[in-house]
Amino acid sequence: MGQFAENLSPRFFAGRMLLAMPGIGSPEFDQAAIALCVHDEHGALGIDIGKVIAGLSLRDLLANLDIDGEGLESVPVLRGGPVDPQRGFVLHSLDWGGQDAMQVNAHWGLSGSLDVLRAIAERRGPERYLVSLGYAGWDAGQLESEMKRHGWFLGDAFTPDVLAIPAQSRWAEAFAASGVDARLLAGTSGMA
Repeated sequence: MGQFAENLSPRFFAGRMLLAMPGIGSPEFDQAAIALCVHDEHGALGIDIGKVIAGLSLRDLLANLDIDGEGLESVPVLRGGPVDPQRGFVLHSLDWGGQDAMQVNAHWGLSGSLDVLRAIAERRGPERYLVSLGYAGWDAGQLESEMKRHGWFLGDAFTPDVLAIPAQSRWAEAFAASGVDARLLAGTSGMA
């Protein structure tokens, strides 16, 4: 409990949503809905759960790894972020734990090894999961600095309910869960 409890302290935000504000100034992060998986004194790592890679299903991804993904044609693969886009990550329920699985919050874990993909393909993996390629990463202090400027909004924890929301709606829904109507946000400001 010690390390997990530390991650929930006001200083670190692992397990929460990091939402790009309109006008963030980077097309890579336009309407990004990032599930912060790691955030500590060494930096941060998150997975954007709001952008699907068009034309790529989990079955296609598994076929490239010589894993039979029969029945997984309708499972999308997310664009997790601009860093290391060939590297895969799986956000998953805590009913599964593999060789490198780490707990992110009370509902989700993160894995980055082939054993979780094999388990999903063999129907012995986690009950709930999101598969992504790439991630968003920040060096020590970088995210905190960016959060002080216009660009990021710290949302609530990401819960299992996120799976019921279409990927393209997760950004607005995460704002709504924090009591913010994303339609009312402006990317620029004026002068009085």
